[in-house]
Amino acid sequence: MSAKRRSGMLAGLLALSVVSVACGASDAEEASSTTEAAKATTTVKAVEKLTGKINISGSSTVEPITQRVKELFNGTQKGVEITVAGPGTGDGFKVFCKGETDISNASRPIKVEEAEACKGAGIEFVELKIGYDGMAVVTSPKNTAVTCLTTSDLYALVGPESEGMKTWAAAQALATELGSASKFPDAPLSITGPGAESGTYDSFIELAITPTATKRVAAGKLEKGKEKTIRKDYNPSGDDNVIVKNIEGTATSLGWVGFAFAEEQGNKIREIKVDGGKGCVEPTPATIGDGTYPLSRSLYVYVSKKKLAESPALKGFVDYYLAEGYDAVAEVGYVPLPAAELAKSAAAWKTARG
Repeated sequence: MSAKRRSGMLAGLLALSVVSVACGASDAEEASSTTEAAKATTTVKAVEKLTGKINISGSSTVEPITQRVKELFNGTQKGVEITVAGPGTGDGFKVFCKGETDISNASRPIKVEEAEACKGAGIEFVELKIGYDGMAVVTSPKNTAVTCLTTSDLYALVGPESEGMKTWAAAQALATELGSASKFPDAPLSITGPGAESGTYDSFIELAITPTATKRVAAGKLEKGKEKTIRKDYNPSGDDNVIVKNIEGTATSLGWVGFAFAEEQGNKIREIKVDGGKGCVEPTPATIGDGTYPLSRSLYVYVSKKKLAESPALKGFVDYYLAEGYDAVAEVGYVPLPAAELAKSAAAWKTARG
């Protein structure tokens, strides 16, 4: 990634932190004011130093945001010991719903079965949307033959019907059947992506695979029940660094990671544009924020109400997260919420914290 692009990305993130993507230039001042008002609703000036422990786990995508908020918060509240882990959204909810963590980071909404597990254990929570991220479809910079993939292409390459395909060209017939005009290279296909414990895995399936899979089931081409699955013969990893290493090390590789993490890799990997039916779109803060990039998703933190009632430190930390610390979302490379959505999160938190 060029220095110019890095500079443009940072500028875009900072702009999106105070201006709703739905606003025109003439509305910028009003949007900025609304954002500051939303943040101010949770601002609590500490009159005394807080102490205690806060245990946070979950999404590796959200982990850098929460980690940065922790660093900023501990700059003024050194008496609060905060641990932040990133085993994945699914694994995070497992321990959260056992009452073992105070906050669960998530790169997707909580599933029905996870919410039921929490309910069964007496764990009530408040869901707070904190920003946006996109999933970047990536390959090696050496793979110049592939610059854009449709969601039909992604299904043909990674979906449940592609199992056993060892080359890009092997998926050509299926992609063509699905209406794609893309031409795949006759080259080895090495796929590395997040494992099932990751919210990025779930989000990728939901956005890139399930829409086509549902149509295939209806057409009698795919067994019912496989709408939310991908091929099993790929290289799964819960470590984004491993994914990047594999992508970088194979000339005709394919994979996907969170956009912010992909941007950090510079020229190690190359992002592929995605066409969701309206043309090829590059993942950028602007296209992720306004939803034109087909693989955009929301990011969340879930706060235990039981732990909240027991811990002034937890209350103070989340106050800070949505107020003074909120600029961390853009600072670490993600897309902040538009003002109106930040206001909704602030209102939900205000109700929960009492």
